Amino acid sequence: MDVLSEVLRAVRLTGAIYFDVAARAPWVAETPALARICGQVMPDFEHVIAFHIMLDGWCWAQLGDESEPPVRLAAGDSILFPHGDRHMMGTEAGRHAEPNYSLYYRPKDQPLPFVLSELGGTGEPARFVCGYLGCDARPFNPILAALPRMIHVRADTNGGGNRLAELIRMAVEESTSRREGGETVLAKLSELMFVQALRRYIDGLPPEARGWLPGLRDPHVGAALSLMHGQAAEGWTLERLAKKVGLSRSALSDRFTHYVKEPPMHYLGRWRMQLAARALESPGASIAAIAADVGYQSEAAFNRAFKKYVGVPPGEWRRSRSPTPGAVAPSGREKRNEARP
Repeated sequence: MDVLSEVLRAVRLTGAIYFDVAARAPWVAETPALARICGQVMPDFEHVIAFHIMLDGWCWAQLGDESEPPVRLAAGDSILFPHGDRHMMGTEAGRHAEPNYSLYYRPKDQPLPFVLSELGGTGEPARFVCGYLGCDARPFNPILAALPRMIHVRADTNGGGNRLAELIRMAVEESTSRREGGETVLAKLSELMFVQALRRYIDGLPPEARGWLPGLRDPHVGAALSLMHGQAAEGWTLERLAKKVGLSRSALSDRFTHYVKEPPMHYLGRWRMQLAARALESPGASIAAIAADVGYQSEAAFNRAFKKYVGVPPGEWRRSRSPTPGAVAPSGREKRNEARP
């Protein structure tokens, strides 16, 4: 079982590249907190991750609250902001700019990305692309909790990072030439970039690192995660899991909790609720059938577990995720007006 791929599917990771920016020094661009624009750029998702890929030139990237040092991006580098923090990019570290909220909407009369070519002054040129990845944050997304606020992915010496930047460059050029399928190519490439960033981040973690991602590398914890994700409906107990991975009950519990920061059975319960929450979005699926699919013998037991882990009963969750009958989605212009401060 490829646990990382399974989780990415279950949390519906979906990408889009919005901006192809040509700038000249001095320049600065500030992205608002993603909670402010989530409904405009990725309306089907409750959480949005911002990323930027430097195609030519260089710049500084920094969190908006300046709580961490700025990082210098060179051509071929990427940077991600997994928690949707406000952030800046530009030729002067620490410099802010008022975000242009009117840019953040889903166009109906033209394909993405937007091309911006008048940013900054008359100095050294730079080019970069900006995009977003939408995903579920609730009931349970173990990846988000495991990531820092900012991830810098350098163009590596063996060509991996440079090849990815070149693919992005080709896709942007294809999209701006209005070729059919350009947005889909961009979306898939942005998802690929995120997976590559995760791999590079995991590879760079020190041996003593704790968390869900380091847990994937541990032979025993990784095996337990693989069993739970691969057979979520199985009647797992701590004893059965421990026997499968070759540890005692106490040893597995201690090791799993050391890495994942919660006991195995609690983790399994939360993961089952993520699968159930996705299934509840299917109009024809009965709650009883969903309960059985995620390992519960009765609907009543499932209802209790769902409310315990998620905070509301499954029926209420389903209603909250269903569109209101007769509701009309706002147009791109209306969305732009809503996004203004």
